[in-house]
Amino acid sequence: MDGSTKTLATPVKMPLVTNASTQLVDQFGRHKHKLRISLTDRCNFRCSYCMPDKPEWLAKKDILSFEELLKFCEIMVHLGIQHIRLTGGEPLMRQGVVNFIHDLNRFKAHGLQRISMTSNAFYLKKYAHALQQAGLDDLNISLDSIHPDTFKSMTKRPLEPVLQGIAEALHVGIPIKLNCVLVAGKNDHEIVELTQWAYEQNIELRFIEYMPLDQPLHWQPEKVIIEDQIIQKLTAHFQIKKQQRQHDPATIYRLNNDYKLGIISTISKPFCQTCDRLRLTATGELFTCLFANAGTPLRDLLQKNDLSSLTTTIMDAVWHKKAGFIAHQQAPIRKISMHAIGG
Repeated sequence: MDGSTKTLATPVKMPLVTNASTQLVDQFGRHKHKLRISLTDRCNFRCSYCMPDKPEWLAKKDILSFEELLKFCEIMVHLGIQHIRLTGGEPLMRQGVVNFIHDLNRFKAHGLQRISMTSNAFYLKKYAHALQQAGLDDLNISLDSIHPDTFKSMTKRPLEPVLQGIAEALHVGIPIKLNCVLVAGKNDHEIVELTQWAYEQNIELRFIEYMPLDQPLHWQPEKVIIEDQIIQKLTAHFQIKKQQRQHDPATIYRLNNDYKLGIISTISKPFCQTCDRLRLTATGELFTCLFANAGTPLRDLLQKNDLSSLTTTIMDAVWHKKAGFIAHQQAPIRKISMHAIGG
């Protein structure tokens, strides 16, 4: 794997910030505009790269209420968050998510630009119309295979409800992207076929390198299919042109000049220098990095309605964000699991 990428520059002196759109900035000068919120740790899939062998679900009393989440989101939008993505677990397993999206839309008058969701789409057929009506702007859908046997092997669930959910989202007009985590020996032989299927459906596809986020003893470097290998496999089937990298975590390629393919290459080509994301767990811990060993607990401050201390704590946590995976390139050591952080 390519480990030649340089680490981030030396931390800079903390600025005196007066512009609300720039208050969430870390010691490396990276401004945060995107927030991912885990609504629940529960998921009906059992993807090995995300879920422990024997998950222990959080008690409902330990999960932030929607009222607490709205209070948090209001503060974050004021501090400069422009894009909120709802994740899980599986966010559609939490009752009230449609109303929550409807309520979030009022923050668009104060700087919020997009409300997104990442879902496994198993329940999407039932909820697609309501999500569209509530104001959801787009969906990312996990799709590791279009073969029922491969899909069930990786997720322990049937493929057909997912395909029905995708079709319904397209029918009601919700823009979608597909996310595929590639694992050697599992689904890497389907790279070309999945790309061709997504190309024919005109649905943007993003391949994700298998990351050491949970159960690090299960993760093996040789199971990672890196960006260059993916492109090499596709070269014989498409005209491919690499695009200049932006703040998106994916490197974008144009296939045949008319189709966008993304590759999230955390392992082979870390992109920590452009990270503009923060994450909130279902229990109210703020994670400034997907690979952080610990988060900053915020629930007590939310419940006390101590907005001044809450704002200061958030800004301090963001400021002290470390360089990221690019600096240490190893699995995090923590009790919380990937399915509870929200990806």
